[in-house]
Amino acid sequence: MGSSLLFKPLFLYLLLFIQHQTRKAESKSLTNSPNNNASTSFRARKLAGKCNFFRGKWVYDPSYPLYDSSSCPFIDPEFNCKKYGRPDSMYAKYRWQPSSCDPPRFNGLQFLEKWRGKKIMFVGDSLSLNQWESLACMIHAWLPNSKYSLKSGIVLSSVTFEDYGVMILLYRTPFLVDLDTNEKVGRVLKLDSIKQGNTWKGMDMLIFNTWHWWIHTGRTQPWDYMQEGNKLYKDMNRLIAYYKGLNTWARWVNVNVDSSKTKVFFQGISPTHYEGKDWNQPSESCWGQVEPYSGSRYPAGTPLASVVVNKVLSRIKKPVYLLDVTILSQFRKDAHPSVYSGDRSGTDCSHWCLPGLPDTWNQLLYAALFS
Repeated sequence: MGSSLLFKPLFLYLLLFIQHQTRKAESKSLTNSPNNNASTSFRARKLAGKCNFFRGKWVYDPSYPLYDSSSCPFIDPEFNCKKYGRPDSMYAKYRWQPSSCDPPRFNGLQFLEKWRGKKIMFVGDSLSLNQWESLACMIHAWLPNSKYSLKSGIVLSSVTFEDYGVMILLYRTPFLVDLDTNEKVGRVLKLDSIKQGNTWKGMDMLIFNTWHWWIHTGRTQPWDYMQEGNKLYKDMNRLIAYYKGLNTWARWVNVNVDSSKTKVFFQGISPTHYEGKDWNQPSESCWGQVEPYSGSRYPAGTPLASVVVNKVLSRIKKPVYLLDVTILSQFRKDAHPSVYSGDRSGTDCSHWCLPGLPDTWNQLLYAALFS
């Protein structure tokens, strides 16, 4: 994966770059705005109330999972591990327990009542698909006889719970910023453009996610050039590119979101488990893992991409709640489809089985909304 570009940048260089860009932006803001109030709202909302939901441990719970994959009509084959032969089931029986409180247990009826007549949109890559399908399954398990309609598209899909008028949409976009085709140079990732954002307007809740596709190289890289302004780049340090792209998204939120009408969430970095050295088992991957990592601290530490996310969100002016799922997900080396995926060849240590870990992400989303 082009490690010289991706995973071995000088951390100091990255921090210096981010600090330089931050000072430039803040200077411009001071010049152009009579009321400079760079928000740290994501931190206040991340730790809202008396509990940090994102620090805790995984505990066995015999009442889990929250639904059966065979009774949920929304699960894609790539996430349906049980259907495609996974022999163990313990991965679906772990519950996340925060250290200092008990979050509210998910209640699908209460969710639909609160969001009656509203539109909720997940925006991002296939991990957003993972979470979108999870939420639809969790609600359906509460109201299995409630009428629903499902529309599936390449870019835009939706599940509508018609008795409540609640529409849960998925907008597929791996980078949030635009990926366009140029007749002369091919596919161009535009780090400073979000024309597709017009589709996201008018939602009552937005849940954003992006990271995994930023580090693809070779045949799986979906772009030929990056562009910023009028300048094309054959490549650049991917963390810096990610920082530029997220800042473009943050500007879009600042300009286009009315916080009195729309709640905004950003899903933290979802880890992969392809390399066992991350949890001190160098010869391992997610394949064959049947229990979470048992240590108190994940050996690989915080992903550098999380540093970028936190920096961008610390400066955004509109209220954004960080679903800080990175650490709790790092422990779940056992929760991937691995070879038990109906749509993929090889070993998938990137996505997550359903039922499984994304259900916890949605329980934490629920806790943020109902606590």
